[in-house]
Amino acid sequence: MYFLNFLSLILLLVVKSQCVNINGTDYRIDYVSENGTSTKIIYKNDSWVAKSVYNYTYLTIGWDSLDLETSPDAEDEEQAFLAGYLEGTETHLAIYDHYNNILKSACDNETELCEQVNRFLDSNTEWVKEMVAKHAASDVYWRQVQLFYTQLDGITTGYNSITKDEEKLSLRDFMWMNFDWDIRDLKSALKKESDRALKGEGRCSALIKLLRSKSDLIIAHNTWTGYETMLRIMKRYTLPYKQVAGTAMSFPSYPGVMLSMDDLYIINSGLVVQETTNDNNNASLWSYIQPTGQVMEVVRLTVANRLASGGRSWTKIFSQYNSGTFNNQWMIVDMKKFSPGSVKPELLWVLEQMPGFIRREDQTDVLTSQSYWASYNIPFYPDVYNMSGTPALADKYGDYFTHDKCPRALLFKRDHEKVLNVQTMIQLMRSNDFQNDPLSHCNCSPPYNAYFALAARGDLNLANGTYPFDALGHRSFGATDAKVTNYRLSQNLSMWAVSGPTTGSQLPPFQWSTSDFNHILSHRGHPDLFDFQPVLFSWSS
Repeated sequence: MYFLNFLSLILLLVVKSQCVNINGTDYRIDYVSENGTSTKIIYKNDSWVAKSVYNYTYLTIGWDSLDLETSPDAEDEEQAFLAGYLEGTETHLAIYDHYNNILKSACDNETELCEQVNRFLDSNTEWVKEMVAKHAASDVYWRQVQLFYTQLDGITTGYNSITKDEEKLSLRDFMWMNFDWDIRDLKSALKKESDRALKGEGRCSALIKLLRSKSDLIIAHNTWTGYETMLRIMKRYTLPYKQVAGTAMSFPSYPGVMLSMDDLYIINSGLVVQETTNDNNNASLWSYIQPTGQVMEVVRLTVANRLASGGRSWTKIFSQYNSGTFNNQWMIVDMKKFSPGSVKPELLWVLEQMPGFIRREDQTDVLTSQSYWASYNIPFYPDVYNMSGTPALADKYGDYFTHDKCPRALLFKRDHEKVLNVQTMIQLMRSNDFQNDPLSHCNCSPPYNAYFALAARGDLNLANGTYPFDALGHRSFGATDAKVTNYRLSQNLSMWAVSGPTTGSQLPPFQWSTSDFNHILSHRGHPDLFDFQPVLFSWSS
């Protein structure tokens, strides 16, 4: 019996090989699949150039994971393309599910608007190509822009090399998945939309907590978004490009997407980067968004993550070629400026963007004086707040649109002292006791709101309730995760993460089959019940 089991193990671990020609170059791909883990290595002339480890664990822990690495001996373009190629082949099933859930029907009722978006993207891409052709050989910024688009081409090629003909996707499809948040603002600009914040989604809560005696620095983020997006992959990219400070980074992500989108990044340059979104409610600012002379936000973000060695340099790099799309408050923590018991200047830089404008400053003094920095979709800088048009919303709807009196500002101010370690930070970032917490009360019927919490649960608001505006009503929208790292964990690009809508203070787990959204929203590949526990993602060396 032992001999048979041993033979079975040998057969299970047999490495399969495939010879492929990619862009005119011959490669050999060795791969093995064992117990829900797939490993692939691409060789050229018997030297490895790219490898990946993909764990199919989404249905059991709420996350798949992808560990992707390229060889420093390969040229940068080859690294970028093959990194994308491997991701496209390994995650192709999840990519198709995610595409169906978030994008396949996105233009059904906006055909003309989507055509305008595509024409804008075409013009912008052509301008970017011209700049790359002129400057990439001598300018590291444009070199990294080029590598972003090369990796995007690679993921498209890899996906289409393995998927069924009827499920093939275009480069344009992958652009829409990766530029999703840019495109949302672009649509508003093309429509000259002035009332966007009345959609009022609020997108993400974030907290940076300095413990007593500066014993630790803990960074946390949760994502507020639609429940159809909850197909998640935790990723680590190790791409040792030349002339970059950040050669490895880990981040929570989605299938087919080369960045976080949430956003949270832990980078081996010592930076931890995160954001919460600030809406532009000032229609006059949309005129600053142009198809030429600007680089889309997700590309600028990727370039800054790779090139920057500190908060000052990150904000300077990111500020170049401001697209005015996906306008956020960015928090850049430089862990090199912290050690237990010690804080140095420029530990925390904060940047806020609007179309045509960026403000960036060192906010370490604020962090140290109040022992925390909280972020919750309301601009911090007064000039950004004023130009965004948010004061008019505060005049109309009250404190929900103010920086210091909105529900999450008050909740963070009251509860940040509860954070004593990583575990209590997770509890805080998943907190929601909206039926009992006085800070969750509102001028509503019933008189409380599941959005007035650090982790929203819009599905628990009553469908027949009365709320100040639609975004505060009954919706398939809320905090769909939480991610936490600290000084020690960040040294190894590690974090704790939990997937799915919060269960807060004895809230029921979200379940598709019992939800009134079950037959309205596509949720291919999702589990029925989201009742997952926090998971530590600690990458092997």
